[in-house]
Amino acid sequence: MSNKDDILKRYRANVKEKFFDEQSGKTGYDMPDLSDIKATTYSNPLVQFMKMTEMVGGQVLEVDPGRDINALIRELFPDAKEIASNLPEIKIATRNPDTVDCASDLNGTDVGIIRGEFGVAENACVWIPQTMKEKAVCFISENLVILLPKSQIINNMHEAYKRIDFDEEYDGYGVFISGPSKTADIAQVLVMGAQAARSATILLMPE
Repeated sequence: MSNKDDILKRYRANVKEKFFDEQSGKTGYDMPDLSDIKATTYSNPLVQFMKMTEMVGGQVLEVDPGRDINALIRELFPDAKEIASNLPEIKIATRNPDTVDCASDLNGTDVGIIRGEFGVAENACVWIPQTMKEKAVCFISENLVILLPKSQIINNMHEAYKRIDFDEEYDGYGVFISGPSKTADIAQVLVMGAQAARSATILLMPE
């Protein structure tokens, strides 16, 4: 059997009967059974996450217990003049995305500092729920710093979506961020910071 025939066979096996939902008045299809999908796992998800972060153009650093996080960020970005964050432990912020009048007030931010909830080893994605009024800080900043608990690294996106309760936990916005913004669509030239941050630094925080 050719690859094409095999793919078509799988499609046909998962075609479901169309149904009509009287309560909503909508038609649809039953979702396919995904229980037999064997997602990729790793013997050491943390090591894989760090490897993938560097592969997608990001930087990842493990923060030692007791390390002054403000001093560390200053060392990483000594020339930064405008730093935006609403995190209580960040004392060097000059802008707060919770108190600006509008998103455009964050324009010109050199470093944006946000908190990630968990990281995904297979692709270096970090889940960022909206915990600030103006989510533009995640994208308008020239350099993005994500504080991520070192213990919160999972294997794959299957595990990731199981952890997110969109109905109960996230009424607003959330996004996966993996490394800095980049594109090579034009003339196959890699451009960093095409749509968002030019650099992304993940700081793995101790418990």
